[in-house]
Amino acid sequence: MQLSFSTVIATLAAVLAVATPAAAQSCSQATRFGVVSVSPTTLSPGDTFTVTANFTCAAQFGVHPQYTDYYIEVPVNNNGHEPPILLARRTLNASSATPLFDQFTTQLPYAYYFNTSTYVVMLDTTFPQTGTDGSSYSEVGGVETVIQIL
Repeated sequence: MQLSFSTVIATLAAVLAVATPAAAQSCSQATRFGVVSVSPTTLSPGDTFTVTANFTCAAQFGVHPQYTDYYIEVPVNNNGHEPPILLARRTLNASSATPLFDQFTTQLPYAYYFNTSTYVVMLDTTFPQTGTDGSSYSEVGGVETVIQIL
């Protein structure tokens, strides 16, 4: 049995369409470990703000968070006097109505901040992987969003 070139191409396209989930195609690689946002983004020590994380695309990439850690960090030109500040360590509630979302309100700590530094809220996502022998181990990936501290 011989197939024409166009039949082979059509068959290959159909197989790829079935093998690749449509929803995953709409998620960029940058969303592999989640998406984090902060509101408001301009803060002073003592201000209350809301942190929201969305893991919908992460789940489509096979990343299912075990733990989530939220930090304030200086991403570049850290002068050595600005270690990360832990805002929260959380776990997702798989039985909630929105198991791929995390949201909490916190207060900007009264830490020492430099007015010449750029700050980010960093989301580190710890998730399980399966090793070459079938055993489980954890990997960590992160995403960030910029904030301004006055």
